[in-house]
Amino acid sequence: MQASAIPALPQNSLEVLLALAMAVVIAGALALLAGRLTRRLLRSIEGERFQTKPITDATVSVVRRIMFAVSLLGLVFPALDFAGVDLAVGLRDEDLARWATRTGVRVALLLLLAFAANRFAGSVIRRAEREVVETGDAHGHERRKRAHTLGAAFGRFVSGLIWVTASLVILRELDVDITPVLTGAGILGLAVGFGAQTLVKDMIAGVFIIAEDQVRVGDAAIVNGIEGSVEEINLRTIVLRNLEGVVYTIANGDIRTLANRSKDYAYSVVTLNVSYDTNTDEVIEAVQAAAAEVMKDPALASAILDALDVLGIDDFAAAHVTMRFRLKTLPLRQAEVGRELRRQIKKMLDARGIRMPVPYGRLPDTDR
Repeated sequence: MQASAIPALPQNSLEVLLALAMAVVIAGALALLAGRLTRRLLRSIEGERFQTKPITDATVSVVRRIMFAVSLLGLVFPALDFAGVDLAVGLRDEDLARWATRTGVRVALLLLLAFAANRFAGSVIRRAEREVVETGDAHGHERRKRAHTLGAAFGRFVSGLIWVTASLVILRELDVDITPVLTGAGILGLAVGFGAQTLVKDMIAGVFIIAEDQVRVGDAAIVNGIEGSVEEINLRTIVLRNLEGVVYTIANGDIRTLANRSKDYAYSVVTLNVSYDTNTDEVIEAVQAAAAEVMKDPALASAILDALDVLGIDDFAAAHVTMRFRLKTLPLRQAEVGRELRRQIKKMLDARGIRMPVPYGRLPDTDR
């Protein structure tokens, strides 16, 4: 039985292997260098204490891989040519090598530059957010919400601008005429201006909502009579979620009334109805004692910004006198403080023998 023929290795196989190994080594060294430079640049932008390690590691890993591929693509053809290899790929090796070392490398570098610019812009925005909210006062969380809202909107805008610009430049490098694209963009702009007036109105309204700090992500707001927590603020829409979990998406241009219930501070308001024969001074003392107990609570003390505000007698009704009190609290903490304040008020009133008035037409329970 005749043995199968084994193809003979080229005489310069050792030179080819050495050339390819050298190309891989150089490409790896360039990738490591690019990764170190990227990490240092991210540290200089974000700072050691602000740096987010998972995001930084992912960015460095992507930069290394892209740099390795770009370097290897640019070195492998010169290395094979140096080793005397004649590339038979259906195209002239000179043309293929020229395209790979010029256009291919430029396209890969443009992609790498766009990716790096996008990540660096995100790093700058994150650091700006953290530096804005780095404070120990009670209003730090307010600045944090505003910075997060502005950072998210600005980040999406910058990311879109970078990738659109990179796509146009890459198309130009591939000898694609981008004049029709630019012309189409101009026509689209005119169409948006004339035919999509509602969209333009929504986006302009969204810009003013963000710029004027009317509402931020995480705020409790009432928009056109719909109450809920703000989950998203986009250029075109605002998204609310109410207590039942229902999500409302409202176009910014359709907003007529917007009430922010958690901007800077809030008030926990307590209304008491007392009978005419009750000493109102004793009621005030009982409520003040209740407020003092609430302010001693470790879980709630940090949420209270000021002492109890006694608004006094607010109204005279047929069977009772209406009195109102309020505590100044951090945003979104007024309900929690109000519940505890009412519980303490009930205890203090019971301890002093002060009872609420009986509704008209109903006799109080008596011992029989």
